[in-house]
Amino acid sequence: MSPVDESPRRTLKLTIAYDGREYAGWQIQPDQPSIQQSLESALARVTRAATRPIGSGRTDAGVHALAQVCSARVDSDLDADTLRRAINANLPSDICVTELCDAADDFHALRDATGKRYRYLIYDRPERDVFLNNRAWWVRRDLSVARLEQGAQRLLGEHDYSSFEAAGAPRKTSVRVVRELSVQRRPFGDSTVLSIEIEANGFLYNMVRNIVGSLVDVGSGKQSPEWLGDVLRARDRRAAAATAPPEGLYLISVTYGPDQTPEEQGR
Repeated sequence: MSPVDESPRRTLKLTIAYDGREYAGWQIQPDQPSIQQSLESALARVTRAATRPIGSGRTDAGVHALAQVCSARVDSDLDADTLRRAINANLPSDICVTELCDAADDFHALRDATGKRYRYLIYDRPERDVFLNNRAWWVRRDLSVARLEQGAQRLLGEHDYSSFEAAGAPRKTSVRVVRELSVQRRPFGDSTVLSIEIEANGFLYNMVRNIVGSLVDVGSGKQSPEWLGDVLRARDRRAAAATAPPEGLYLISVTYGPDQTPEEQGR
C-alpha cells in the first residue's frame, strides 16, 4: 500500500514583479519565453504538484509589471514565506515573487479582479537617454503636461472604448469605467519622465497603449484635447492615433473586492 500524501492542496495568491524585455508576454507561447512558463516551472520544482498559474491579465511582449497577481493551486506544506523564497530561488533574475499568501480555495486571479492600474513612462527629449532604453517611450519632442491633462479629462468615466481597442481579442462589450487618468513629471534615475497612470475596472486589448498614443498627439500639439472626445464617440479604432510601444508600460496594481465607483454600483 502506497503512503498517503497528507500535504494540503492550497490556493496561493502571488504578486509578481518582472522586467518584460526578454519575454513574449505573460501567456505561454510556443518556442518563446514567457512569464507564465517561468513561474509554472518554478512552482513545479518547489511543490509536489502545481497547476498552471492564472494571471490577472495578459501583458504583451516587452511590457513590465510591478505587481502582477496570479493564483495557483499547489501541494506543499511549506509556510508562505519559505515557499516564496523557494520559488524565487528557481526563477530567473528578472522575475520576482514579491508577496505570497494563502487564498480562498475558489480564488481566481483573473475572474475576481475588480480593477487594474497601469503606468506608462515617456521620455520626451531630443537626445536619447541610454539608461531608459526599453524602460520608457522615447518621444523626440517636449510634450505639454497641461495639454495631456486636458485630453485625459475627456476619457474619464464609463464609455464604450472601441476606438482604443486593438483587433484580435473580441469581448462581449467594449464598455469600461476609467476611474482615474493622471499625468505628471517624475524622476527616473538621473532623468525625468512623463508618467501617465490609468485605473479602470478592466481594459480592452492594447487599450492603455492606444490611449497613450492618442494622448501624445495631443501633448505634442498635433491634435486638440477636444479631439479625444471625438475619438471616443467615433467607436472606431481608425479614429485614434498609433499604438504606443510596449516598453513604457507597467502593470502596477490589481484590485480585488467591492471597490467600485457609483457608476459601476448602479448597473
